[in-house]
Amino acid sequence: MLERRLKSLAVFEQTPNPSWGPDLSELNLEDITIYVKPKTDKKSNWESLPDDIKDTFDRLGIPQAEKEYLAGVGAQYDSEEVYHSIQKHLSDQGVIFTDFDTAVREHEDIVKKYFQRSIPPTLHKYAALHGAVWSGGSLIYVPKGVDVDIPLQSYYRLNAPGAGQFEHTMIIAEEGAKVHFIEGCSAPRYNVVNLHAGSVEIFVGKNAEVRFSTIENWSRNMYNLNTKRALVEEGGNVIWVSGSFGSKVSMLYPTSVLMGEGARAEYTGITYASDGQNIDNGCSMIHLAPNTFSTALTKSITQGTGKSMTRSLVRMGPDTAGSKSTVDCENLMISKESKSDTIPVLDIRNDDVDCGHEAKIGSIDEGMIFYLMSRGIPEDEAKSIIVRGFAEPISKELPVEYAVEMNRLIDMELEGANG
Repeated sequence: MLERRLKSLAVFEQTPNPSWGPDLSELNLEDITIYVKPKTDKKSNWESLPDDIKDTFDRLGIPQAEKEYLAGVGAQYDSEEVYHSIQKHLSDQGVIFTDFDTAVREHEDIVKKYFQRSIPPTLHKYAALHGAVWSGGSLIYVPKGVDVDIPLQSYYRLNAPGAGQFEHTMIIAEEGAKVHFIEGCSAPRYNVVNLHAGSVEIFVGKNAEVRFSTIENWSRNMYNLNTKRALVEEGGNVIWVSGSFGSKVSMLYPTSVLMGEGARAEYTGITYASDGQNIDNGCSMIHLAPNTFSTALTKSITQGTGKSMTRSLVRMGPDTAGSKSTVDCENLMISKESKSDTIPVLDIRNDDVDCGHEAKIGSIDEGMIFYLMSRGIPEDEAKSIIVRGFAEPISKELPVEYAVEMNRLIDMELEGANG
């Protein structure tokens, strides 16, 4: 692992910032603390955590969620996991769900086989930075034919000012396995820049399925430069559901590489950009095999002086006969000052494929607001109803508790816009 860190560091030092996308000049990595040790070791009981850490996760509702509808929970505070648990019936079937530091020590064969296989340090500058300084994260390994019928969750809380969080999440679903993993992220607001450059590597075996749901609620001083990438084998299926809120700057494009015949990928995501935010998100679908299928639905909401850029890439390789892909981008602009753009890329190298792209950008229909107000609904609530309806295709893909959280985040953003 040390050798891999050093190789990644060398790549990082030789790689410039992206020449496209949001301005990253304010992000001075010399000022970022790359490792912050929490003042506790890992526990398997919430009550054993220090009061300030326990209170943070209590307010986020993580212990209650574990009791009610999760099969396992990991909780990271700054650079290390402070809590971890998994239900016994899953571990008895060979399911591994542990923090990534423990995985390096106790499951070296798995980590050595897959680490940086889907996200090499040469992918971009911050993938290289992650490979050099990663800390924390989770390993999820599901053996052949095992169906994890209740979601697993990891929650990442960056609490220190001026720090970076670099968790490494690795999910491996062997042939015929099935798992749903939920990722939650948040941070308090400080007057200094924070950085999130995590990594998610997903490996979907033959006829396996991985669903990856995430709700990110970063503070407005955060640069969110995360990388997520899935490799999907024959007949496999990866499903991404993403809600991205907060952060000053975001660059995030979950990528699905369809490597085997009949592989499938679905992406459903929403972003919200308000005053002072520049959210540059989207997804990539890379088809390498015949009869592969992908769909992407991206939605963005902008208000105030917020900026939203949605990038979508569909690449059809030479050996992709019979493959299909559909991309749909929808952007809702709440204010006249906000900006919203869509950049689709279709790279097609086979004549026997079916690709489609559609983009819509518009504002809230004043007629809808008038109709709701005529029924006695205040204007602010009328706007909230319309925006929540716009976000409904994403919220319905989330477990109900997270759909409620996402709608609450939307309402909070709208309250800020309405004063």
